[in-house]
Amino acid sequence: MRESTDRADLTGLVLAGIITAVVGFTSSFAVVLTGLTSVGASAGEAASGLLVLSLTMGLGTIAFSWRTRLPVTMAWSTPGAALLAGATIPDGGYADAVGAFAVAGLLLALTGVVRPLGDWVARIPTSLANAMLAGVLLGLCVQPFLALTDSPGAIAPVLATWLVLLRVARRWAVPGAFGAAVVVIIASGSLSDVDGADLAPVLTWTAPHVDLLTIVAIGVPLYLVTMTSQNIPGTAVLASFGYRAPLRPALVYTGGATVATAGLGGFAINLAAISAALAAGPAAHPDPARRWVAGVSTGVTYVVLGPLAALVSTVAVAAPAGVIAAVAGVALLGTFGAAAASALGDERRREAAAITFVVAASGLSIAGVGAAFWALLAGGLYLAVLEAGLLRTTSPPQR
Repeated sequence: MRESTDRADLTGLVLAGIITAVVGFTSSFAVVLTGLTSVGASAGEAASGLLVLSLTMGLGTIAFSWRTRLPVTMAWSTPGAALLAGATIPDGGYADAVGAFAVAGLLLALTGVVRPLGDWVARIPTSLANAMLAGVLLGLCVQPFLALTDSPGAIAPVLATWLVLLRVARRWAVPGAFGAAVVVIIASGSLSDVDGADLAPVLTWTAPHVDLLTIVAIGVPLYLVTMTSQNIPGTAVLASFGYRAPLRPALVYTGGATVATAGLGGFAINLAAISAALAAGPAAHPDPARRWVAGVSTGVTYVVLGPLAALVSTVAVAAPAGVIAAVAGVALLGTFGAAAASALGDERRREAAAITFVVAASGLSIAGVGAAFWALLAGGLYLAVLEAGLLRTTSPPQR
């Protein structure tokens, strides 16, 4: 009896890990592909990025969960991918973006080694970081509804499936929307010209080129949103279930892996945040000491899913206009809502957050530097001036 119970418990843990990985992969891969192609990656280079991200986060999840006996799960930076999706192709092409990926990875690794750097990031007001993210996400989140007016026959089934599943099985809403998108793509006949050779997983190397403007426009914001919207919340999610995340070693691994794989399209991996709860929570197993098995299962599943990157990318390229953008948009609505609520929830800094949000959403570019950087600068400058004024008006009179 005890043996059958243990077997059932193990099966439940393994299944929880599989669900974590499948939901994490299918709910945001469209954002990753959109982000990479937006900064100049070809379809093959974007597929290479999806593959290497899946492998590095899968191997990291296996290693950390096994060694620490904690359900430590990793993920690609969905907010980072969204940031890339809102960017423009650098003047030097995709190679400049790859150089920015490597710099972002280096900063992540240094944050795990150099404590003052982590302290500096922690001092960035959460409201401003979330306002920047929400502003970047806004343009992506409206795409499904704009596409609906242009191609109602293709987009309506995707949105309808997503809406129904939100009501009956919320966790599967975005994967279900992708399933509906696949049906639409097949029905359109656009897969008939696909060459079977295009479905094989291939790693494609692009030599990084370091460009200062691209680093400021993409690399630094990518690092900041990955830290503030993924690593820090990921630590908090694990803490909510009684686990202490190995943050510093995880930063060294994720940053080092990003530097090593930037040329293959690995723009950033990090501690999982939202999906982490699936493996670390009571739904995985009643005993917190055994949930690390779900973490290992998650990592193994990511490694298995990685070789499907070429297939997924090929289907995305063949999709009718607006279909993949619709999937990416609905996938990001929850992230947008959370970021906007956090940004505007602090009344004392609401105006600074609002300025950050509108600048980020404007899409402006000055001297080749995109809106994400200028948004943080504008909000930070407003906040500095406002708080300096408040400090002067509230300081006690000198005697």
